[in-house]
Amino acid sequence: MTQAPAETDTDRPRDEDAAADGTEGGSPRRRRRVWRRIALGALVLLLATGGTAYWLYRDLDSNIKGVDLDRAIGDDRPQKLPTSGQNLLVLGSDSRAGANAALDAGRVSGARSDTALVIHIPEGRSRAVAVSIPRDTLVTRPECATSDGRTLPPAKRVMFNSVYSLAGPACTVKTVEKMSGIRMDHYVEIDFAGFKELVDAIGGVTVTLDEPIDGRKGGLRLGAGTHRLDGTQSLKFVRTRYGYGDGSDLGRITLQQKFLTALLSEIKKQDLLGSPAKTYEIADSLTQALTTDSDLASLSRLAEFGRSLNGIDPATLDTIMLPVKYDVRDPNRVVAAQPQSDVLWQALRKDRPVPESARKSPAHGATAS
Repeated sequence: MTQAPAETDTDRPRDEDAAADGTEGGSPRRRRRVWRRIALGALVLLLATGGTAYWLYRDLDSNIKGVDLDRAIGDDRPQKLPTSGQNLLVLGSDSRAGANAALDAGRVSGARSDTALVIHIPEGRSRAVAVSIPRDTLVTRPECATSDGRTLPPAKRVMFNSVYSLAGPACTVKTVEKMSGIRMDHYVEIDFAGFKELVDAIGGVTVTLDEPIDGRKGGLRLGAGTHRLDGTQSLKFVRTRYGYGDGSDLGRITLQQKFLTALLSEIKKQDLLGSPAKTYEIADSLTQALTTDSDLASLSRLAEFGRSLNGIDPATLDTIMLPVKYDVRDPNRVVAAQPQSDVLWQALRKDRPVPESARKSPAHGATAS
């Protein structure tokens, strides 16, 4: 294993992660989600330290920020699923203000949805499908209320990641609902400064690259092979676009999906329940970075939701990129490819397997796996 250079930052294939910790084809119990472990860790703190832990729990609970989607969006939304299935919009926000400014040299102001995943969990909650939306996708933004109460008029051909910076999370949810016809039951956002702190709190993440990242933009240089990344390096890694693969969003999405697997593998290896102090440190880092819909904005509700997903094995998560093609008027942007994208959304709305034809992205000539 080689140590990543100080000025650098990426991921490890699922099968290598499984082999490394002896959980190849692992069970759902061994592959619990990170925030479920944190909720259990908080419970350990409560049982172990009594009254003091109560205040620690309250402190963690108050870290989580909530967004009332129903109030912000109103009734102009798709119908909820008639089953117990769930749909979530998960965003990684790239705020360039405050603590995050140093991470991007302060060159860009504001915040955008740098990473976006629509996660569909069918009835029975034994599997899940994650659809990545490239941030350069041109979309139609509906009329919606901004975070400060203004009304933003509808607009066509706007970049998907600009919706968040102009109007906030509720408008981003509404935009996704309009483009997909799928109601988002929940919203989860993690800001990148908190992501960095989380990785540092667990002591870094080990990733493996099949090809190098040359670092001509973003300052990330990693050779092919295995590397141990700290928080800053990990942040650069999940934001890498240029200097890896074809320099497109597809490469970045692939790295992000791989890094998530490596992160979960790292969490599994650590005895968090046997170390309440470390569990609290990790929980504090994560909850400070989290924004959720108001229905999930507490440790107890997150834990309850986590228990409902206990039957899902992350190793079997079906990851797909929204099929896109290069825009005719602006080849630097992409648009949803038809009929592939409609077939994809329709399959999720009807809770059916996604056809192979809906997995192809003409802009990259690729098929998601």
